[in-house]
Amino acid sequence: MDTLKKFIRYYGPYKTVFFLDLVCATLISLADLAYPQILRTLTATLFTRDSGTILKALLPIGAGLFVMYLVQSLCKYYVSYQGHMMGANMERDMRQKLFDHYEKLSFSYYDQNNSGQMMSKLVSDLFDIAEFAHHGPENLFISLIKVVGSFTFLFLINWRLAIPMTVLVVCMFFFSLSQNQRMQATFMDNRKKIGDVNATLQDTLAGIRVVQSFANEDVERRKFYKSNQGFLLSKDANYKCMGTFMGWNLFFQGMMYLVTLVFGGYLIARGQMQAADLAMYALYIGIFISPIQILVELTEMIQKGLSGFKRYTAVIETEPDIEDSPDAVPLADVKGEVSYNNVSFHYSDDDTPVLSNVSFTIPAGRSIALVGPSGSGKTTICSLLPRFYDVTGGQVTIDGKDVRTLTLQSLRRQIGLVQQDVYLFCGTVKENIAYGKPGASMEEIIDAAKKANIHEFIQSLPDGYDTFVGERGTRLSGGQKQRISIARVFLKNPPVLILDEATSALDNESERWIQQSLEELAKNRTTITIAHRLSTIRNADEILVVADNGIAERGSHEELLAKGGIYAHYYEMQFR
Repeated sequence: MDTLKKFIRYYGPYKTVFFLDLVCATLISLADLAYPQILRTLTATLFTRDSGTILKALLPIGAGLFVMYLVQSLCKYYVSYQGHMMGANMERDMRQKLFDHYEKLSFSYYDQNNSGQMMSKLVSDLFDIAEFAHHGPENLFISLIKVVGSFTFLFLINWRLAIPMTVLVVCMFFFSLSQNQRMQATFMDNRKKIGDVNATLQDTLAGIRVVQSFANEDVERRKFYKSNQGFLLSKDANYKCMGTFMGWNLFFQGMMYLVTLVFGGYLIARGQMQAADLAMYALYIGIFISPIQILVELTEMIQKGLSGFKRYTAVIETEPDIEDSPDAVPLADVKGEVSYNNVSFHYSDDDTPVLSNVSFTIPAGRSIALVGPSGSGKTTICSLLPRFYDVTGGQVTIDGKDVRTLTLQSLRRQIGLVQQDVYLFCGTVKENIAYGKPGASMEEIIDAAKKANIHEFIQSLPDGYDTFVGERGTRLSGGQKQRISIARVFLKNPPVLILDEATSALDNESERWIQQSLEELAKNRTTITIAHRLSTIRNADEILVVADNGIAERGSHEELLAKGGIYAHYYEMQFR
């Protein structure tokens, strides 16, 4: 019931369409119920009179039936068109809300959840929800009107024959109720298993170059076979449950025809029922059973829709770890002084400290470099500044303001990030550079490209700035992608810059070009550089050696070499 209450709220913007849909559904049902009763009345009255009277009445009767069925057809059109569009609009609203919520969720959520499962919730789950949103209430409403209406007429025609029918209906109801919970569990399992299929598919396709380079196609086939077979086994359990459900319901329906024929014949033999009434009774049994069959099929749709909606609400009700505080203020007029004051950090699902009591200050416009072994916490230090994660102790400030007191959007707009793993969106070179400043003019885009030393290369491409880069920029080299990402940051023009191993995956020539671009980018900006190649950070104002959850050494390049400590050891290893 709690799930249904949450679901009903999504009908709010479309309540007029919803109620008109139900009105049309009512008129459709009443027309179906009216015909047997009209026929029964005419058979008992008009059709027993002389031919002249009958012929005279046929025209107005035909006209009345024509109007009735015309109204029914128009109602059916409304239900089929506007009803479906209501479901489609609700699907769009939910998909947009889910996507918007995905955008708000913190890095920690993405650390723990698979993108294939998330895509499954965004696409296939919401399709089932939309089908349920339209057909669920409408079919349920039509079916209930027909069941109640036909059952009422069954009692009016002959109450004795209606009593065993009531017993059968009650048995059907309790049987359906018991099967419902089993079906719900199997449908929920279906949702998870198809999510596993999507996750395996997305993982394999995203890494197809690695798969083929290792000739591991058979490995991926086995992985996909396992998830695909798991989905089949889940479907098997689901269809077995559905088969039991539908088979027994069909048996109960058959028993209704059996009781009608046998007990009805008995009542006719006893003089307690007319033969004509038995024929009319059989007609209403058909009207009665038809919505029951719809309700049986509707059960599958309801279970699919509700299981999908539960997965949907589970995401929507997940609170982001990182969000604006109620009194957050925008960050403006940034000078760029950054301070880490006794900063400690551990992940939400693991109490093992990653950082402990880290403190340092970067004056505005100055640069520091972070070096140390992999896993020492260098990237984590940088991730705390734009609040990709929040500190668990101490504070990070920019211009003396705790970053947790600032709005996320204004904070992140003041920070530029260049990473080793460059992500280019599927689109043109121009669109990827313009991502740094949506709405930028062509002149601004070209200027940014020139500063990143990529303008001449772009001009040499077949379509220049309109050249398609391929998915994740696969049509470009690593150095070319990196310079486009640097142009993107030039266009953003932030006062604070984070360079996270931006040249470590490049060849020497590309590194030289990129290093020139980065030096140009870092001018007059507060810069934090993470680097394994120590040659790229010799000119940093200060170098911090990160080890054992904190800062082990600090100083300029010459000071650290003179100490003969960890940094000097790294330097000797690289340049021996």
